[in-house]
Amino acid sequence: MTPPAAHQINLTIPVIQTDRLVLREPREADFPAMLAFNDSPRSSFVGGGRDRQWVWRGLLANLGHWVLRGYGLFSVETKTGDFIGRIGMIFHDGWDEPELGWHLFDGFEGRGYGVEAARAARDDYHARITAHPPISYIDPANPRSEALARRLGAAPERHATVFGTLITIWRHPAPEVRA
Repeated sequence: MTPPAAHQINLTIPVIQTDRLVLREPREADFPAMLAFNDSPRSSFVGGGRDRQWVWRGLLANLGHWVLRGYGLFSVETKTGDFIGRIGMIFHDGWDEPELGWHLFDGFEGRGYGVEAARAARDDYHARITAHPPISYIDPANPRSEALARRLGAAPERHATVFGTLITIWRHPAPEVRA
């Protein structure tokens, strides 16, 4: 009896270039920076402070998200190769709808990288997946994230509880229709 052929999953993750950044696929080489972020106070709003295996599973889950949904978090680096964070669209089981999420690593905030990468990820989502405007789940105790959402044109829409935390759901604008 011949064993069944292996199933092959073809995964293409777009590479997006902005003026200063490259949004690319997650890589195993990203793991040390992800661990450092997880161990920093900056990770408190995205479930940080977990063990090493939780961070590893997060890297693998992001790749799986790309396989299942056709979108996910991009690894973001500067054109000089600094890995500065992860930004993109995610839609986890139990969530209301897809979210535009972001986190920048220590030392890279305040330079406009977040808004530049988030716009690029959102534009890619609109171009490849849907024109429906996404949301962002933001903890009201995170004013920097709220400021980024405002810069992206998002506005508070309602409150909800996600993973036991009261958050504000911010709605992003619909894409501009170009003639």
